[in-house]
Amino acid sequence: MMSRSTAITRAVGSASPAVVSINVTQLQQVRARDPFWDPWMEFLNGRQRTRIMQRQVQSVGSGFIISPDGYVVTNDHVAGSATQITIALPDGTTQEARLIGSDPATDLALLKMDVVNPLPFLEFELSSDPMVGEWAIALGNPFGLFEASDPSVTVGVVSAIGRDLQPQENRFYLDMIQTDAAINRGNSGGPLLNALGQVIGVNTAIYSESGGSIGIGFAVPAQRAYRVLSELRDNGSVDRSYYTGLTGRGVTQRIAEALGLSSAAGVFVEDVQAGSPAEKAGFLPYDVIRSIAGEEVATREEFVARLYDYRPGDTVQIGIVRQGDAVDLTMELGSNRDS
Repeated sequence: MMSRSTAITRAVGSASPAVVSINVTQLQQVRARDPFWDPWMEFLNGRQRTRIMQRQVQSVGSGFIISPDGYVVTNDHVAGSATQITIALPDGTTQEARLIGSDPATDLALLKMDVVNPLPFLEFELSSDPMVGEWAIALGNPFGLFEASDPSVTVGVVSAIGRDLQPQENRFYLDMIQTDAAINRGNSGGPLLNALGQVIGVNTAIYSESGGSIGIGFAVPAQRAYRVLSELRDNGSVDRSYYTGLTGRGVTQRIAEALGLSSAAGVFVEDVQAGSPAEKAGFLPYDVIRSIAGEEVATREEFVARLYDYRPGDTVQIGIVRQGDAVDLTMELGSNRDS
């Protein structure tokens, strides 16, 4: 038996007791056809053929315990709209939980169980970034098949880091970890581990044309998850009330040609509010924003997504193009609660 023990089996053995299944009841808004629809009344009064209704739906996901007193991590799309949450632990017991807070932008949610005895928990790896090619271990409950039991295990490698996905329903998937460890529906919210059993990411999304795993999965990196979850625990929400004083739009081909830019990329600054953080940082109309903290910004949406990593009072390094020259500006974000 000892000869078959590996770093992976040891990591799984130590982590499995802290991985849970999450059953959620949530309210969902749906459009329903009005059985009393009258086309003549719609013409006269603008009455719509459909109406918005609410219904309760059941869903299942995965999560993991991050403290002995019962805090649990999962995805916002799993539990962010929950009206009732039940957590199934690997020892076969179930426990009611409440939503402490959720953050749709990063697709993370924090739950809390009230417990008497300390629980096993996992720790985030915060001292170093994942290494491309190192082992990646995904734990969870795929398709909700194995509640109140040990999690399913899939193994692969870290395929890439720093992956940016297209925004989806106001969720910004930036700097994601890509892995070929199989992640299926129901695995959402489970941990992605390294060979030491440390959490390097929160399993969140897959790329698939069939709905099943094809070896392209994505996880929120540990450092980002830890910061967001700490804010949720302390405040119940993430403070994104930052204020810049900038008004801008994406660079079009016409703007690029007018300014002599080599490509239609970035954010064209149309106006800078007087006395704003942007003015204090030295922004001027007709500047073109091209990067934030060294990360390229190709569209206005990417600019907004990058800013979501910052909070009021944070200092942001922004690269711009001004009259053909590259200029670096430093801006301290304000708060729109004070403006």
